Amino acid sequence: MPKGPGAFEQLMPFVFIFVIFYFLLIRPQQKRAKTHQDFLTKMKRGDSVLTSGGILGTIEGLTDQFATLEIANNVRIRILRAQIVSPANTAEESKK
Repeated sequence: MPKGPGAFEQLMPFVFIFVIFYFLLIRPQQKRAKTHQDFLTKMKRGDSVLTSGGILGTIEGLTDQFATLEIANNVRIRILRAQIVSPANTAEESKK
């Protein structure tokens, strides 16, 4: 009577799929999140930034949770720091 595959052999395809997902999806996302967090901690007054809503502005003030951006002469908005996506010069270079 033929024997079926063992438990180890049955689990191998699932392990293989998880390894592929880890290297193609999970790991790159973790790296992206880490570089974004590093960028947010290194921001300073005077930096030009792009928000997730597409607003370009210059940082005028920072707190632990909020950033004040000047988007035009004497026009300032207060947003969450996490909503800042990238430096403005990086956003302009990616359009080219």
